[in-house]
Amino acid sequence: MKENPEKDIKFLTKLFGAEVQFMRGVSRLEDLPSLSLPEIAFAGRSNVGKSSLINATLGRRDVARTSNTPGRTQEINFFNLSKSLILVDLPGYGYARESKSKIKAWNELIRLYLRGRASLKRVFVLVDSRHGLKENDREIMEMLDEAAVSYQLILTKCDKLKPLEVEKVLKLTSQEAIKHAAAFSEVLTTSSISKNGIETLRASIAQFV
Repeated sequence: MKENPEKDIKFLTKLFGAEVQFMRGVSRLEDLPSLSLPEIAFAGRSNVGKSSLINATLGRRDVARTSNTPGRTQEINFFNLSKSLILVDLPGYGYARESKSKIKAWNELIRLYLRGRASLKRVFVLVDSRHGLKENDREIMEMLDEAAVSYQLILTKCDKLKPLEVEKVLKLTSQEAIKHAAAFSEVLTTSSISKNGIETLRASIAQFV
């Protein structure tokens, strides 16, 4: 990112206004693409609003599939953003209307990807602001700490809370984030409905281009 604010705005507009190309969906580790471009990944519990936030960040409605049924993203999906950056949509961990064996396989695929991807520059771990950090969020955070993979926590659905409630969950989440070695210190607050926090998230993504 440049230091001139006007140039920054133009850069972000160009980057997120460019073509987004779906590359492939992967359900097996051996099918992961070999890539030279930097990658950023979105992870979160099922029904955290991950697909909606990705679409809002890209300024599009249907890049990532959204559904009222948690657990519909069943593959690691790769998108090429402006031929400059790879955006990775990971399967939601936690609840899904699938067999326990299939859920276990999804979760294991996520862990193997996060532990061994050299091109992965940052993981954005999404947390529903209405519920705060849950045990499976903490498990992912600890795994990322162990793998020394940089990650940043993002509170979603902040439009569902009153401002003071957002401040409270932000404070609690930030206090927990600073205890983790690989966690980026700033926790972002976002809403895919009101678009609050989207430009800040875009700036965080753009630094890896």
